[in-house]
Amino acid sequence: MLKKLVTLRNPKSRTAEAFRTLRTNIQFSSLDKEYKAIAVTSSGAGEGKSTVMSNLAITMAESGKNVILVDCDFRKPSIHKKMGITNSVGLTNILVQGVKKEECVVKSTVNNLFILTSGPVPPNPAELLGSKKMRDFIEGLKSEFDLVLIDAPPVLAVTDAQIISTIVDGVIFVASYGEAQKNALVDAKQLIDKVGGKILGVVFNKVPQSVSGYYGKYYKGYYGNEN
Repeated sequence: MLKKLVTLRNPKSRTAEAFRTLRTNIQFSSLDKEYKAIAVTSSGAGEGKSTVMSNLAITMAESGKNVILVDCDFRKPSIHKKMGITNSVGLTNILVQGVKKEECVVKSTVNNLFILTSGPVPPNPAELLGSKKMRDFIEGLKSEFDLVLIDAPPVLAVTDAQIISTIVDGVIFVASYGEAQKNALVDAKQLIDKVGGKILGVVFNKVPQSVSGYYGKYYKGYYGNEN
């Protein structure tokens, strides 16, 4: 399953190069402040945030950074599917049952890349994400890894992404071309702003070739926060 990700399947493709460009843009945007934890979200479901995050994690790890990809979408987790691993134990087991992190973190086939799946779906996702134990756990990961990448749920669906935005250094939005509504993006941004989250930029996903030109059918374009 891991080989289905474009950065591994076709690393010389224009799409894979776009992810490397995204990586560079993020690195340059953090010159004044090092971003140790970054979350990726979207305004609505089905816009490709988990695929974008998985490919970004791979390119970051390939640059030599020690990276951990954490699935914090407790309601509809998918990172384990993207990465071709099980979700029998994960973050919820650590937070609720006190399972040791070492028993849940998986070393991927990509050098420097580690995966922490969501674990079993909890009955109280928002409360769990907003707990002191969660905040302390992420802080611990930041001290252990060069970069913590978090896959968060869509902003407008539940409050989870807002909560996550308060414990990371920045948030990247994924917007699917022709699907994401302008009003929805504005509303999602305002919700993140409301809790003090920092928006780093927007990745436009699934842009048609007729629009994207050079980068082809699935160009991912990064646009920095203009505020």
